[in-house]
Amino acid sequence: MWAIEFYQMGTAVRMGPAYFPAVLGFLQVALGAIILAGSFALEGPPVDTFYFRPLILVTVATIAYGYLMKPAGLIGATAALVYISALGGDEFNWKEVTILFVALILFSVLVFVKGLTLPFPICPDFIENCPIR
Repeated sequence: MWAIEFYQMGTAVRMGPAYFPAVLGFLQVALGAIILAGSFALEGPPVDTFYFRPLILVTVATIAYGYLMKPAGLIGATAALVYISALGGDEFNWKEVTILFVALILFSVLVFVKGLTLPFPICPDFIENCPIR
């Protein structure tokens, strides 16, 4: 809604800066309404409270990532994201999760920091001379 209010919408031929976010937002709302309506139409077994654990932990991991990006840097925020969300699964293996964490850090640094030159802090604030530049 913010993009529609402050930016020009344009047309399908000459799209303005608000066109794509508005269309994407509409499609997300429509898809969400279809999925919500379908969830009331289907019968099934009652939902156990255990099934809410992954949903809660992935949500907490995403929020932690957003809040930790500046003080903990890309490394700390990604560590929180990977390890907290991995706790939501049925099996937790430290070795596999650590390999995933290292792969995500390497990918993020190469693509976002080096490739796209986004100004993400890589190391936490308390490390003055970050070895990764």
